[in-house]
Amino acid sequence: MSSSKVAVVTGGTSGIGKATALALQKAGCTVYELSRRAEGVEGLRHISADVTDEAAVNAAVAQIVAEAGHIDLLVNNAGFGISGAIEFTAPEDAKKLFDVNFFGMVNMNRAVVPLMRAAGHGRIVNLSSVAAPVPIPFQAYYSATKAAVNAYTMALANELRPFGVTVCAVMPGDIHTGFTAARKKVAEGDAIYHGRISRSVQRMEHDEETGMDPAKAGAYIAAVALRDGNRHPLYAIRFDYKFFTFLAKVLPARFLNWLIYCLYGK
Repeated sequence: MSSSKVAVVTGGTSGIGKATALALQKAGCTVYELSRRAEGVEGLRHISADVTDEAAVNAAVAQIVAEAGHIDLLVNNAGFGISGAIEFTAPEDAKKLFDVNFFGMVNMNRAVVPLMRAAGHGRIVNLSSVAAPVPIPFQAYYSATKAAVNAYTMALANELRPFGVTVCAVMPGDIHTGFTAARKKVAEGDAIYHGRISRSVQRMEHDEETGMDPAKAGAYIAAVALRDGNRHPLYAIRFDYKFFTFLAKVLPARFLNWLIYCLYGK
């Protein structure tokens, strides 16, 4: 049985997830990272599990409890992106995106929430994106998954508030990780859209490739996970992304959408 805080991070073998897991370990936590990969990260406790498989998730959580005795922190990081025009994106691709980005988180929380509620404490951090309050054209389904994460997070936070379990979402912006290369790109219809699909995706990928160091993002997420109390349900990383989320709150929707169009829609 571990006396240190036990943290679970999904998608923890690469990118932000790996950086977050290592930051939590550095802070003294016993860290389990879950991913579909057979091999894990040196120094972390790896469990191979697909978050879209409810039985695999339940088995992984049972294994962690059997070994560590409890789960104090859960970071739902597993996810991927797709790009393309809405009319040319296959519904099965959109559903797969929701299965990972949204329902994978749901599966993990359904397994862990009863444990935290019974213990009277716990912290859940769901990974969202600035693309939730600032929906990106030609990445509509990704933005939709993250908007769903935000709404779900705020509702779950209020459901669990009396039990001592706190829930929040962290909204990163552009991070330089393998997420960019892993994005599923649907280029169909680019000629019909006068090259706007490819231009929008190129702009986004340039911003990601020149974006924030994942180690800094991971350190921020780990700090939020370790934070006591129920201060905020939604966090944005870095001042400029905090500013974008502020604009999304205060600007009229018509003007906000015009600005987004100028950045990513032309």
